[in-house]
Amino acid sequence: MPGAVIVGTQWGDEGKGRFTDYLAKDASLCVRYQGGHNAGHTLVVDGQVFKLQLVPSGVLYPWVLPVIGNGVVVDPHVLLAELDMLESKGIDSRRIRLSGNAHLIMPYHQELDRLNERYLGNAKLGTTKRGIGPAYADKAMRVGLRVQDLLDPKIFREKLDLVLREKNGVLTKVYNRLPVDADELAANYLALTDRLEPLIDDTVHLVHEALDEDQWVLFEGAQATFLDLDHGTYPFVTSSNPVAGTVCAGAGVGPRDIERIVGVVKAYTTRVGSGPFPAELFEGDPVSDALVDRGGEFGTNTGRRRRTGWLDLVMVKHSLRINTCTEIALTKLDVLSSFDELKVCVAYEGEDGTRYDHVPYHQSVLHKVRPVYETLPGWHVDIERAAVLEDLPSAAMEYVRFIEQFTGVPVTFVGVGPGREQTVVLPRAA
Repeated sequence: MPGAVIVGTQWGDEGKGRFTDYLAKDASLCVRYQGGHNAGHTLVVDGQVFKLQLVPSGVLYPWVLPVIGNGVVVDPHVLLAELDMLESKGIDSRRIRLSGNAHLIMPYHQELDRLNERYLGNAKLGTTKRGIGPAYADKAMRVGLRVQDLLDPKIFREKLDLVLREKNGVLTKVYNRLPVDADELAANYLALTDRLEPLIDDTVHLVHEALDEDQWVLFEGAQATFLDLDHGTYPFVTSSNPVAGTVCAGAGVGPRDIERIVGVVKAYTTRVGSGPFPAELFEGDPVSDALVDRGGEFGTNTGRRRRTGWLDLVMVKHSLRINTCTEIALTKLDVLSSFDELKVCVAYEGEDGTRYDHVPYHQSVLHKVRPVYETLPGWHVDIERAAVLEDLPSAAMEYVRFIEQFTGVPVTFVGVGPGREQTVVLPRAA
C-alpha cells in the first residue's frame, strides 16, 4: 500500500521535518499521528524558515492535505497561532484537517505539568511543561475532552464540570493553588469553535479514501524512538509512542497500509533534557561545542542547548529494528566536515567489563555503560553543495557506508545542509 512513515531513531531533533517536507512533494496527504506541541519541526525553503509544532510538514506544498490525526493532543490556541503564522507567510491554512477524536490540552493540564515538575525537584524529567503528559493521562483515564466536544457546548460543559471536580481538588488541596473557573474556561475554548469547526473532520475516512485510490500518504511522528513511552529511556521520555507502529492507532490505519518506513538518523547524537546518554560529550568539550555551534543545536521550542555526542550506532540499530525501517535518511552530515577524525559508538562496556552489542534493557546498566568507539577519517571539505553521491569526498562516503554496513539498512537520503534542496538522493536497495 502507498503509505510511508517518517520516524526519528534517536532522541528527537534528527531533522524529521525537513525530510517529511522533502518527501511530501509526491504525497497527497501528510498525517501527524502522535505527540503535541512539545516538539518542533524546522523547515528551510528558499531561505525562509518555518517552525512548526502541530501542523504537518507537508503544509508547504499547496496540493498536499495536511492532517492532524486522532493520536495527537492539541492545544487549540497554539494551533490557531500556528495557522496565523502560516497565513502571514502566504501559506493557505484552510486545507488543514483536524481529527474530531484528537484530545484537547486544557489549561489545567499545563498547570499540573508545571507543578508536578517543580515538586519532583532534582528528580525532574525536564518536560516542556506544556501539558502533554497530563492530557494523555486524562485520555487513558477516560476523562479527556476531545476536539469534537467543542461542537456541542452542552456536552463540552458537562465533561468539563466532571473533570474539574478532580482537577480543582488536586490544585487546591495538594498544591495550594486557586481552582480553575469552569465558566471562564468554557467561554475561552468555545469561542474558538467558529475558527476550528471548518477544519474538524473524520480523518480516518480521509486517509483511507486516499489509500484506496493508491494516493501516496505520508505519516509523520513527533519526538523519536528513544523518547517512546514504552521503548525509550524511561522515565526520561515523552508521554506518547513515536515509534512507527503507533501510526496504526494514531491515524487509524493497519500495518498492511504501510510500504516504506524511513528512519531519520542525525550524523551525530543529541538529546534535550535529563536521562542516560552513553556517547555524550559534555559542555566544554571542544567537539561538543563545535557540534552545537555548527549544528545550531538549540531546541526549536525551548531554546535549550542540546546535549551532544558522537553517533551511537548501537541505539540506531536497535531503533531501526523496532521500527522495521526500510531505509535511512541521514541528516546534518555537513556538520561533521570540520573534524580531523570521527568516532562512532559500536558497542557499550558495562562496569563489570561486559560488552553490549545491543541496548541493555535494564536502566541501571544503561546509565553506567561506557561507549566503545571506532574511529573513521574526517574530510575537511565543505559538502553543502553536494548534489549526488559522487560529489561527496571519499571519507564522507566511507562514513555513510559504515552506517549502512553496521545497521544492515540502506541510506537513501543524505542531508548536507538545512535547505530543502540540500539533499543527496542515493539509489534505493531492491
